[in-house]
Amino acid sequence: MTFVYLHGFRSSPASVKAAQFAAAVAALSAAKRPALHVPTLTDRPAQALAQIERLVVAAESPVCLVGSSLGGFYATVAAERHGLRAVLVNPALRPDEGLRAYAGVQTNLYTGESFEVTTDHFAELQEMRVDRISRPERYFLMVQSGDDVLDYRRAVAFYQGAWQFVQGGGDHAFAGFEAQIPAILRFAGLE
Repeated sequence: MTFVYLHGFRSSPASVKAAQFAAAVAALSAAKRPALHVPTLTDRPAQALAQIERLVVAAESPVCLVGSSLGGFYATVAAERHGLRAVLVNPALRPDEGLRAYAGVQTNLYTGESFEVTTDHFAELQEMRVDRISRPERYFLMVQSGDDVLDYRRAVAFYQGAWQFVQGGGDHAFAGFEAQIPAILRFAGLE
């Protein structure tokens, strides 16, 4: 088993969720421990997806994607293209629309690096759009109703038929993520 953890917009592998997931995987016994990749995704959507697809193609075992926010969008795109399992944590559904408010210079919250969001970003994201998932059983949706960035109800409808964990309260960062990691591992077939 290989996990690929995909961080969100303005985030990095140093995010709290990425670190918690990496620690949980590292704590598994050597016999059960999967490979784990937590790439630093470029801000350019087409290049970020190419990074993800290179990891998927190079994997020597079945891949399960875990994506948060914009990473959840990328996970859905890659899962559809490659027939993979994916865990989506408060995923973005239409980032070509939702990120328009962030046009201009942005700063990565973990690295401090600046980058510019342009109309090219939105065009690349729109080109990747998945209108409908083909096999809901390959997906595990994790959302919280208190998400102040994305409407969790849209995700529940979009991933209809998928495994779903819908929790009241919380926030866009998915409060209490660490407590749900065992469910992610079970979905991937590890526990």
